[in-house]
Amino acid sequence: MTVQNPTASRTKTLVDQGANFAECPADAAAAADIVLICVSDTPDVRSILMEEQRGVAAGVSKGSLIIDCSTSSPEATREFAAFFAARDVGFVDAPVSGGSEGAIYGTLAIMCGGSQGDFARAYPVLAVIGGAITHVGESGAGQITKAVNQVIIAGTYQSVAEGLALARKAGADPALVAKAIGGGAAASWVLENRADNMIKGTYPLGFRMRLHRKDLAIAIDTATSAGVSMPLATMVATFEDGLIGDGYGDEDMSALARKVRRESEWS
Repeated sequence: MTVQNPTASRTKTLVDQGANFAECPADAAAAADIVLICVSDTPDVRSILMEEQRGVAAGVSKGSLIIDCSTSSPEATREFAAFFAARDVGFVDAPVSGGSEGAIYGTLAIMCGGSQGDFARAYPVLAVIGGAITHVGESGAGQITKAVNQVIIAGTYQSVAEGLALARKAGADPALVAKAIGGGAAASWVLENRADNMIKGTYPLGFRMRLHRKDLAIAIDTATSAGVSMPLATMVATFEDGLIGDGYGDEDMSALARKVRRESEWS
């Protein structure tokens, strides 16, 4: 295994266990049959792949495979896949969901776009970090699926925050309410894993709000291109903008409850 990160210290744990360190993505790609990328946004992916002399494209060999676990634009993903296909390099977009817990325990949900052959080759690598791994279509389909995921969880986080505030202010114990409804139709990953944050009013990092806001921007742009109305996602995006402006962008996105708690005077 060869690892690379602009902040070299972040690779120390793996290097101490025997991994090689590469100075740039091109050097990492030159040493690998399969290259896995996970960065924050479309411009970051483009830089990692395309930077002159230092990007993956400068080092990758014919017959190699690139797996991109970042969340980025479906349109840009198709562009990247076509670029590498012309150079006989496979490409699978494989964004992930499941929060920091999923990453730590190797249970991430992974949604994949690309050819069936490239997906089959990527699967054993993805199986190390993921629990539910699904091939959803050609290049870009994984990113479309992740956009759908982010739209749905936006509404879920907001509705859990509102529901718990309703319980608290109407006179019921929100922790017991969350337990009671967790076995019924309202059950969700957000309710199970983030209700406690919202009840306590503390939001230790799981998935940064500012990153979810970036993902919502991708989803809303994709929806606009497809002619789909996104009133709920657009509303949550506005709420997140306010919280990020207040300095909460690096908190877990369950910090959406800050707005609900404030407006309902839940101290």
